Amino acid sequence: MKKLILLTVMLLTMIMASAKDIKTVVLTTVPQMHCEGCEKRIKENIRFEKGIKKIVTDVEHQTVTITYDADKTTVENIIKGFEKINYNAREVKEDEQIATDGEEECPNM
Repeated sequence: MKKLILLTVMLLTMIMASAKDIKTVVLTTVPQMHCEGCEKRIKENIRFEKGIKKIVTDVEHQTVTITYDADKTTVENIIKGFEKINYNAREVKEDEQIATDGEEECPNM
């Protein structure tokens, strides 16, 4: 009987753990990422924001792709995290082209 109860509890725990609301958002920043230093600064600081699971930066396309737990944070909170490190971030909509004009200076220079 104890084994059956233990098995039931373990099964319910596994089901609840797998029910997380994991989402992905693609952002671009101003100033734009220009170098490895920019990528490093973003990855090292944003990973500490609550709910962040994965960060992938792409200097060529000027994007930061973030996988996060929507039960713990929102896109707005992630954007506020960028503001803490002097970047303005905004969500990139599907099929949007990012202009790479480089008007603003890299904060790492």
